[in-house]
Amino acid sequence: MISYEFPINERIRTLLRLENLYNRTIQYVARDSAADHHAALLGIFEIMEVASRADMKSDLLQELERQRQALSALRNNPQISEDALERVLVDIEETHCKMLNMTGKFGQALRENEWLMAIKQRVTIPGGACAFDLPSYHYWQQQSAEYRRSDIDAWFNPLLPIKQGLDIVLRLLRDSMRENNYTAKNGNFQQMSGGKTVQLLRVSLPEHLAAVPELSANRYAINIRFVVPSTSGERAKVVDTDVDFGLGYCNL
Repeated sequence: MISYEFPINERIRTLLRLENLYNRTIQYVARDSAADHHAALLGIFEIMEVASRADMKSDLLQELERQRQALSALRNNPQISEDALERVLVDIEETHCKMLNMTGKFGQALRENEWLMAIKQRVTIPGGACAFDLPSYHYWQQQSAEYRRSDIDAWFNPLLPIKQGLDIVLRLLRDSMRENNYTAKNGNFQQMSGGKTVQLLRVSLPEHLAAVPELSANRYAINIRFVVPSTSGERAKVVDTDVDFGLGYCNL
């Protein structure tokens, strides 16, 4: 199956963007080439911009505390695994403490690093990080992978508590999913929401099915149309057959 996640509000949209950026950056950091470590730096810059605009630290701290209170109330519930519940509560407590220990504006230490900020300014220009533009950056790229990774870890690790916080929130959100199976007649599906709050929708399709969902939703209705995937640049065509799919509803 291929699953497509659709955030219904800006807050969840930002969390998913940050999740993608963090995961991608971690992959590049683990590799050895200078090109990969350049991509890792770009990822760090993007994380700084997205997280600082959204005041992510404050938002996550509030959400973690809300989830801690809600989950603590489930203690001694015979339908809940005590061990699993305690593990989640410990994760929340530890992450909450790490985030509280983050002082100043998100990524402030990196913003005060003139060398990094010079790179950040140049990479916004197409081809702007050439050796003749940034000789000291070119020198850094010629150092060993271990040397470069040590520097990147020093810059990236202080940003990781935010990742740990959003990982917990998104895991709890996804674990709340209720999934139903539906059929889109001639590639189109509509369902009235009845005013119910949903924060994330997940559409699941068989891997072999040549169809991609396009979704719009509000508090009143969910609309999905399935289009034929194409890389030719032609206008997307709606699938003209019935499409069986799974629709998951996630809400904290």
